[in-house]
Amino acid sequence: MRTSIASRAAVFCSAAVLLLGPVHASANPVASEVSGGSDNLPTKLAHALKRDLNLTPEQYLEHSELGQELAEFAKIARVQFPDVFAGAWLDNSGTPTVGLTEGTGREAALAAAEDAGFQVKEARQSESSLHAQTKALDDWLETQPPSVADLVRGVAVDIVNNGLVLRADDVNGLQLPDFMKGARVVQSATTTFPQALAELAPVSQALPDDALLGGDALGSFSDGVGLRCSFGFNGTDSSGLAVNITAGHCDPNLAVAGTSGASEAFALFPGGTGPRVGTFAKTSLDVSDYSILLADENTAHRFENNGVRIPGSAPLGITGTADPIVGAPVCKSGATTGFTCGVVTSVGQTIDVGGRTLANSFSTNLCALQGDSGGTIVTGTEALGISSASNVAQYSFCQIADVVTFILGEGPELFATPINTVLAENPGLRLRTS
Repeated sequence: MRTSIASRAAVFCSAAVLLLGPVHASANPVASEVSGGSDNLPTKLAHALKRDLNLTPEQYLEHSELGQELAEFAKIARVQFPDVFAGAWLDNSGTPTVGLTEGTGREAALAAAEDAGFQVKEARQSESSLHAQTKALDDWLETQPPSVADLVRGVAVDIVNNGLVLRADDVNGLQLPDFMKGARVVQSATTTFPQALAELAPVSQALPDDALLGGDALGSFSDGVGLRCSFGFNGTDSSGLAVNITAGHCDPNLAVAGTSGASEAFALFPGGTGPRVGTFAKTSLDVSDYSILLADENTAHRFENNGVRIPGSAPLGITGTADPIVGAPVCKSGATTGFTCGVVTSVGQTIDVGGRTLANSFSTNLCALQGDSGGTIVTGTEALGISSASNVAQYSFCQIADVVTFILGEGPELFATPINTVLAENPGLRLRTS
């Protein structure tokens, strides 16, 4: 994978911390049907949380809030205690945990973690040391012939186990340098973008005057190519115009985004394709995977809400944005597989997807299939990311994917682009929130 894994991820991380301020509220917030005394959670969400995570709505919100407290602590600790900070995560019981090594600043870091109410776990290597190893690996791969370098398809820092994980085409055939002997090498599964080809035939009659929400079916069309994806988060651009943030690979013609010939976007509904609702104003696919759909003037009202679709229930109203933290509970909404919940399994992932590098993504244990691309991922009531790539997108049903991945000794993985990364790369872009 000779695309400068570490250096590209480092540049990406730098961009991701530019926007840390609050997300401004926008008009027409979604009113949610509340369940179990938990604010802003639709009743249908309780069923998904019980089914997928065995959590109550109260526990879901508590774990989500703890995850964001950890994320804020981690931002500070990386600067103040770089020699000893070894990452932060929620363990299987939802306990907020901070890893610390021996070294300069340990006593102050320990006191800060304990004062914040976090559990401390001993670690062998600091987070900065692990990232330095990633950079060293990247430098080493640049010196290797393609027959060696191209075996590596991704690298991630395993915060919980305090090491690196490499994805490789040939686990036994990859001979790593001595400084990487402690890394865990796993077989690289076929990871693809869960988009789907679609035959789109725009019609002239008006659709029912209902809102378009995150997770609703999206059709895109350009030069005879149609794709089926999912709408992401609704927002406004720097000019205050209505937009939707979805996946970059949902644009069938990246090169013309933002021009008069930009790919067109359509709302899909059972049995057909509706009239056009907008065009692709900006598309990014390599390193980060997102598109910004600009609503047509006559359809802008359909995007003037902060809702995420929960089939058969009131929508979930987005209240802000969040950063991914390992172990945090998440739920996704997609046009194919609907609304399901899981946890964040890794952050800062760099992975090869069809010859393109998806950097600084986070992964979850959610099943996503063709048509789910671009859909929303949330934690609590906050926006977390845009669904991007999946290792089970080739299957027709999640039940089949679950069986196959169990036999192979792995599980479904959904990779996502953090929403705060998208906002940081586009000054003035804001989500609609309540």
